Amino acid sequence: HYVPRGWSQAPGLSDPPALASQSAGTASESGEALRKVLATTKIAHKDVSWWEELAMPLFPLCAQCIGEVAHISVEITYTSKHSVEVQVNVVSENILTGAKKLTNKATLWYVPLSLKNVDKVLEVPPVVYSRQEQEEEGRKLYEAQKLERMETKWRNGDIVQPVLNPELNTVSYSQSSLIHLVGPSDCTLHSFVYGGVTMKLMDEVAGIVAARHCKINIVTASVDAINFHNKIRKGFVITISGRMTFTSNKYTEIEVLVDKRYQAASAFFTYVSLSQKGRSLPVPQLVPETEDEKKHFEEGKGQYLQMKAKQQGHMEPQP
Repeated sequence: HYVPRGWSQAPGLSDPPALASQSAGTASESGEALRKVLATTKIAHKDVSWWEELAMPLFPLCAQCIGEVAHISVEITYTSKHSVEVQVNVVSENILTGAKKLTNKATLWYVPLSLKNVDKVLEVPPVVYSRQEQEEEGRKLYEAQKLERMETKWRNGDIVQPVLNPELNTVSYSQSSLIHLVGPSDCTLHSFVYGGVTMKLMDEVAGIVAARHCKINIVTASVDAINFHNKIRKGFVITISGRMTFTSNKYTEIEVLVDKRYQAASAFFTYVSLSQKGRSLPVPQLVPETEDEKKHFEEGKGQYLQMKAKQQGHMEPQP
C-alpha cells in the first residue's frame, strides 16, 4: 500500500537467494517480513524468542516519498553458532511511472533465546549457502562486527543533564531526552521490545536534537551500528537521551543512549539539513565547551570520516 506520510527512513537487497522473504507495504512492515524469514529456520518454535543484538550501519540511500510503494526484501545471509545475519533492502516504486529505486539497506544480527531461561542463548542450525564466496563474505563481516561490538563500551555515567539558560549552538542547548513506558504494542509475544521500536524512539530523539540545533528541515543521513546491550521488557520505563557530538559543514552527529539504568542501547545518528528543494544546506557549527565535549567532538570527527567511507562503499547503482 501507499507510504502514508513523510519520508520513510527505515532500514532497507536485490537477488534474494533461496532463503528469502519479500513483502510490499510501508517500511514499518519490514519487521513482519523479517519474522517470516526467521520462521523458516528449524530453531523457530514456541520455546524460542529472537532478540535483536546489533543493527549495522543503516543507509537511507535516497528519499522515499508520499504515494510510493515500499517493497521490503529480507534474507538470511550468514549464521554463526549462536547468531543470524539478516540483510534488509527497501525498494521504493512509483506506481504511476513504474520506476523503482533502492532507498534503504541494512544488516541486522539476531540471537535466539530460550523462553524457559532468557539468559540462555540457543544454537542456530547452519544455513545452506548458494555459493562458497557468500559464506566467506559472511564470516568476514561477522568477525568484523564481533570485534567492533567488543570495542564498543557503554559510557557509564554519560547521561544528558539539563542546563539552565544554555548558550546557542552548544551541546547543552540542543540536548534532549524522552521518557517512554514500554507497552504491549511495543513488544513481541514474549514481552521483549521490538528492536525497531527502540530504533524509532532513538531516531525521534536524535531528530529533535538536530532540529533544535539547525532550526531548519533535517533528515537522517545514516545511522552507525546500533548496539543492543541489554534486553528491554514490557512495563519498563526507559529514558532515551541524545546530544550533539560533532558538526561538519553540512552534517550533524548525535549520540543517543537508551537508559543508563538498563544500559539498553547506544548509537550515533547523522543528520543533514535540506532546503525545500531538497538541497543540502550548511549547519551551525557546534561549540564544545567542556573537555569532555571537546573529546567527543574529536571522536565524532573520526566517526564522521568513517561514516563517509562506509556510505560511499555501500552506494550501488539504482535498479
